[in-house]
Amino acid sequence: MIFFPAIDIKNGMCVRLLRGDINKVTVFNKDPAAQGKVFEDAGCEWIHVVDLNGAFEGKPVNGTTVGSIIEAITIPVQLGGGIRKMETIAFWLEVGISRIILGTAALKDPSLVRRACKEFPGQIAVGIDSQSGLVAVEGWAKVSEVPVLDMAKRFEDSGVATIIFTDINRDGAMQGPNINETRAIAEAIRIPVIASGGISSMSDLQALKEAGDGLFAGVISGRAIYDGTIDTSAAIQLLRD
Repeated sequence: MIFFPAIDIKNGMCVRLLRGDINKVTVFNKDPAAQGKVFEDAGCEWIHVVDLNGAFEGKPVNGTTVGSIIEAITIPVQLGGGIRKMETIAFWLEVGISRIILGTAALKDPSLVRRACKEFPGQIAVGIDSQSGLVAVEGWAKVSEVPVLDMAKRFEDSGVATIIFTDINRDGAMQGPNINETRAIAEAIRIPVIASGGISSMSDLQALKEAGDGLFAGVISGRAIYDGTIDTSAAIQLLRD
């Protein structure tokens, strides 16, 4: 499994939200590019970046900051947040993003996902964010009536590189991941699944590794790294062994 450290950007700074609430923000680093370099130096293979302002506004907002991260590091970056048009996807891939995450667009315009997968094979991921088992969109501000498993199955044959599954109720809360729901999705589809939300300790990583039994492609962690309850280099080694 790959360990993905998260850089969530709000107003040009590296932050974490509590359960997706834009008003419950903790700033961890005012220089996201420098944070990206810290992760690269620790041995990370990928970095997970989210434009939080973009997710809420429906268009890229922190473009300059994302660009500075790309310039500062040599490892690949996957990016989500406000990406809802083919032109935006093409722009980010052209400037150096390695994989695009479509969330709101995947629910509202599934044809965009399919077109993007054909145009940019291997470079499109779908982010599925769960609020009590239902898909949440627009920066988690709205909850749909679509069950997360139904959403995942929609893209089974579309060429999606990976599904990133996040339990919103766990995200940033340091209460442990929702292993059961994550595993249920991974068992139901052939698309690789990356687990996210609530991962708070090395023991959580170990539990995901054991429960996944080869099912999970990776794990995303944010607050636990910044709070110091997960050591980045140790996490990489644990998931790699």
